[in-house]
Amino acid sequence: MINVLTAEELDRMREVGRMMADLLNACCDYVRPGVTTGEIDTFFNSYIRTLGDGTAKSGTLGYCGYPASLCISVNEEVIHGIPGARVLQRGDIVSLDVCGSYHGFFGDNTRTVVVGGPETLTADVRRLLRVTRQSLEAAVLAIRPGVHLSDISHLVEKTVAEGGCSVVREFTGHGVGRHLHEDPPVPNYGKPGRGPILHEGMTLAIEPMVNLGKAAVRTLPDGWTVVSRDGLPTAHFEYTVAVLRDGAEILTPWFEKDPWSDSWMSE
Repeated sequence: MINVLTAEELDRMREVGRMMADLLNACCDYVRPGVTTGEIDTFFNSYIRTLGDGTAKSGTLGYCGYPASLCISVNEEVIHGIPGARVLQRGDIVSLDVCGSYHGFFGDNTRTVVVGGPETLTADVRRLLRVTRQSLEAAVLAIRPGVHLSDISHLVEKTVAEGGCSVVREFTGHGVGRHLHEDPPVPNYGKPGRGPILHEGMTLAIEPMVNLGKAAVRTLPDGWTVVSRDGLPTAHFEYTVAVLRDGAEILTPWFEKDPWSDSWMSE
């Protein structure tokens, strides 16, 4: 069942969304050479206690047995990387997937950031990050009532393919609201004009997961960490959005000045 939220419920989603965006930005700012992924997880746990009335909780800790408070995926890791002893190095790209609940509603958002600054990246990895952000932009700008969900999925795939990268097919975006994962699934590929029609009040997690090389992925023996099968870098960006009468509202506004790309990503 696809949920449609009331105006009051959307306000609750805005509240938790802003919290999760602030938390994501704080975790991204904590990323630097020499920091371990486990230290970022510890920082998450200390920071979340400062939000709201102190009752916000991680959406991932214990979810289906996941052992950490956020997912941290480095370089070839697509999603669900488990924080631990890994030390971040200059030139790594790190995807931080931050989700949490507050007063009964969930916010979910992800950024891929560069360790040590963009000057450490190859041209191909810059392109990967730029294309992934652009595919998220295309999806969000196209959201409005009356649009087929697959129109959004198709735009993501089209943008990624035109940028010479590959969409991961095994994992998708999703509805989000009173639960972290709700209907409908939001694939990042597909033909337009199919599937559910968007309605005002729907809330969705739009999250392109994009590989620099081929689309194939595999799961590591830890049962969680998903990596590109060819070992090439991968990127992941995500917003929680609401479908409104005149378009989409980003409920997790983790951007600061430019909602789509840092200046170096626009080169």
